[in-house]
Parts: sequence; C-alpha cells; structure tokens
Amino acid sequence: MPEKKPIPVCILLGPTASGKTELVERLFLPGDFPCPVEIVSADSMQVYRGMDIGTAKPEGELRARIPHHLIDIRNPSEQFNAGDFVRLADDACTAIAARGGLPVVSGGTGFYIKNFILGQSDAPPASPPIREALREELRRRGAGALMQELAACDPPSAARIHPNDTYRLLRALEVFRSSGRPLSSFPLPSPVIPRSGYRFLILGLTRPREELYRRIDRRCAAMFRRGLPGEVERLFEAGYGPGDPGLSAIGYKEFFVESGPGEYALSGDIPGVEALVARNSRRYAKRQLTFFASLPGLTWISASGDPRGQARRALESFLRT
Repeated sequence: MPEKKPIPVCILLGPTASGKTELVERLFLPGDFPCPVEIVSADSMQVYRGMDIGTAKPEGELRARIPHHLIDIRNPSEQFNAGDFVRLADDACTAIAARGGLPVVSGGTGFYIKNFILGQSDAPPASPPIREALREELRRRGAGALMQELAACDPPSAARIHPNDTYRLLRALEVFRSSGRPLSSFPLPSPVIPRSGYRFLILGLTRPREELYRRIDRRCAAMFRRGLPGEVERLFEAGYGPGDPGLSAIGYKEFFVESGPGEYALSGDIPGVEALVARNSRRYAKRQLTFFASLPGLTWISASGDPRGQARRALESFLRT
C-alpha cells in the first residue's frame, strides 16, 4: 500500500487584536488563491453560542464566503478542552483536504494550537465533576492550599507550575484524583517534533507592543459600543454565570460581582468593567506572545508591513513543496 501523503495545514496565530481575521479576509480573496480554503477556528471561546461580540467572532459575510469550523458548537455551560479541539480539528482538516481544500487553523489559543501540532500526553481526559469540585475548592481554600496538595502528591509538577497558573494547577490535581497517578508520570509529546499525518506552515502575526495595546483598547471600546453589556445581560438572564466555562472568558467574567455566598449580579459600573476588560486583554496578549515563542518552526510576519504579501509568498512556497 502506498504511504498516505501528509495533509498540508497552515497555522495562522497571533495575540488578540493582532489582525488575524483581517488578514484571512485579504489573503483568501475569491478566485485569487490557488485552492479553496476553509478556516478551523483555534479560539477556545468562539466555540460558545451566544458569545459573539466579546469573542470577536468573524462576521457572517466572511463566514459565508470562507467556510469556518468549530464556531458555535457548544453552550456556555459545556466544557470544551484541548482534547476536544484536537479531535474535532483533526476531523475538520481531514474532511477539508478530502474536498481538495487547504485547512487554515487560525486563532489565538496557544495551548490548543500546540497540542494540535505536537500531540497530547497520555494523561486521562478531563473529568468535569472533578474539575468543578476543584474550582470550588480553589474559591474556598485558595491557590496556595491547592499548590501544597499538589506538592505532596506530584512534586515535579508543583515545581514547574506557577501558583497563579490555576489552569495547570487544577489540571495536575484533576489527573491525580482521577487516575491515582501524578501528571508528571505520563510521557509528554516531543516539544519540537510535529506529529505525523500533517505538514505544517506556522505563521505568527506580530505588531509592536504599544501598537498592539492601542488596538486592544480600541477593540474593547468598539465591543462596548456594539452592545457587549447587553450580550452579557442576555446570557445571565438565560441562566449562565461566571461558574460556566464560557462566562469565565475575558470580556465576560469582568461583568460579575459577588452578591452573596455563591451568588452573583451584574456590575452597574460599565466604564469600570470596560477598563478592566481592556487591562485583562492586554495582559492576556502578553502571555500569548510568550507562549507562541515556544512553538517550533514558527515564522513571524509583521502586521505593520505587508502581511498579505509575506503570508502569500510563504503559502505559495509551502504549497509547491
């Protein structure tokens, strides 16, 4: 049997508000690209229905022109993790390639992208009941107490996880409680060798830091003008709150204030919420840039120069090989 050819996949990543959607729109003009293109969204919050303004989902016109996958596939109360993303992105990329198209995995959730490129560890999948119990313990006991627990059951993981990195802290404890084995005992994928079955072109969109921060502030202001407070209010009235996975996102969680033990209300200080969302978004962008720098084979393209030309030349060379 002839060996199956690896699927060519373009990864387009960048921090929030760097201009990924604008680049997609300009790069893949109808009739101007040598093959059909479909987008696989690598955004952990665009998977949620009803969360449109705060997640900056692509407009309907763009989604009608260029097919997009992994958007609006979960309710805000449902879990969605890296394992779900890799599985569904694999399905989407295989189907796109079978149709003769080029899959473009585009987004800013670095952990999803890294797992898609390099593969995942053999650690057990997420356990929503255990994760929810751990979140409640985090609220009651604090990160310091949970870090002490992790140091007792999994010292190597505790040594490499920062106490402020609550996602990795809860994940390590979740693995131990669900399997009885420390997370550090499960083999990790290679940090530099992409998994088989694919051939990757990894492009990162970058801007000068101050320019990026100004764009984040402008985007945040535009979201509030477009009706983000009303969107959050509708979700809250539908029964969703900050304990739901979707509403824990930046742009949503800042609206909630504790009104009693385990109870929340919406803040009436909209200017204060807007300032908080902008600040948290800038901090998130800084973390994204740090994370992206660890990805192997990443080529940065400057959004301040000619990003379309740079990306087009890289893609043409990639598709010829």
